[in-house]
Amino acid sequence: MNVRKFIAANARDALRKVKETLGNDAIILSNRGVPGGVEIMAVAARDMAMIVPTPAVDTPPPAPMRPAENVTVDDDYRVLLSAARARVSGGNPVPQAAPAQRPAPAVRPAPQVNAGIPRTGALRNPELARPQPAATARPAPAATQAAPRRSEAEVVPQAVMDEIRSLRKIVEQHLAGFAWGETARSEPVKTEVLRQMLDAGFSPQLARDLLADLPTEMDSIQAMAWVKGAADRSLLTVGSDADIVDRGGVYALVGPTGVGKTTTTAKLAARCVLRHGPSKVALVTTDGYRIGAHEQLRIYGRILGVSVYLVKDALELRQTLAELQHKHMVLVDTMGMSQKDKLVPEMTDMLAGCDVQRLLLLSSTSRGDTLDDVVRAYSGSNLSGCILTKIDEAASLATPLDVIMRHGLPLYYVSNGQRVPEDLHLPNRGYLLHRAFKDVPENSPHKYDGVEPGLLMANAGMLAAGGRRG
Repeated sequence: MNVRKFIAANARDALRKVKETLGNDAIILSNRGVPGGVEIMAVAARDMAMIVPTPAVDTPPPAPMRPAENVTVDDDYRVLLSAARARVSGGNPVPQAAPAQRPAPAVRPAPQVNAGIPRTGALRNPELARPQPAATARPAPAATQAAPRRSEAEVVPQAVMDEIRSLRKIVEQHLAGFAWGETARSEPVKTEVLRQMLDAGFSPQLARDLLADLPTEMDSIQAMAWVKGAADRSLLTVGSDADIVDRGGVYALVGPTGVGKTTTTAKLAARCVLRHGPSKVALVTTDGYRIGAHEQLRIYGRILGVSVYLVKDALELRQTLAELQHKHMVLVDTMGMSQKDKLVPEMTDMLAGCDVQRLLLLSSTSRGDTLDDVVRAYSGSNLSGCILTKIDEAASLATPLDVIMRHGLPLYYVSNGQRVPEDLHLPNRGYLLHRAFKDVPENSPHKYDGVEPGLLMANAGMLAAGGRRG
């Protein structure tokens, strides 16, 4: 096993040298402070297979390899390594190959049975007169036990690697804490702004991107204002000059179940009726599965004086849109389904084949990873932008705005209630960013403390580099 020593001014530079030399899967054995910096002992992952070699079936395994004498392990990790060896050697002992057994002596052929039997008996039973074949020698016991012994021996390296992975995770957490403490000392303003962004609900990826070019000579107030300006430049919104109600066209509102597609469709139709009259608007629904969905939209249409059409497939949709081509705006209310449903690509292809622009509805109350799944499932060439719903129910808007900015989606409208059409507005960038960067109360259970932001950033960075969570 080739153990390498890396010395650098700080833990982050030493860890970077380890990754550049041994790769992302390198195993860190120890780290300690030395005069002038930090010393890290590491070994490549491919060399760990040499710790417990798989023994052959017919030869005894070699003695287990001991760690190199010149490798210094900190007291915290010496206990963990001893526990790992004890669990592996005590719980799953390395089986010894069965000793070579002498070959079984050849069995002499049995004498002819008719030697001491009267001739008359032999004639009555001719089979007794024939010589009996020699008894087949039984296989040696070692041959039958070889297969199970091989399977037992194969368990041991896997157990060793599991123990090493757990130790590696603990070491990475320690190094993340060291790096966070060092960053907090060297760049206190940047660290504080990063902590506030993580507390607000921004993802580590967007926080890193926004803070990448932060000037070093700013104080906390100036740095936060600079970050808000960077977020404002990353947020794409549609103003009054590009309102789709004035432009017109055919739009389909898509999204998962319960995000508010039918109500938002009615709000957009009401805004268009107020500006262009009911004769210029038409409503189409493809939701023939949910009980009462068609009737709900029909009630809205009756109140607004707008015609409502029900279509069941792509052919009916194409024919209906051809009949409604003289309308200023046609709004299509689609069936709500999970982003993991296999019907989502079919619905996307159906709308794309009919030249319908899609508006994706995102709920402000959903988690960031859930919103990422929704955007990936409903993405496509004819996705014009998104509408943010339920902003009145969300404690913070950092998470949905984070997803919108990272995916580069234009934000068309925001919805903050059930009233039609009052609770639909063009996006106010200042208000949205103020809600996104709102301070978390000190007594909030969702506020990070101590080195927790450093552990979160280290874990997110490991996943972004292709690593595993644990």
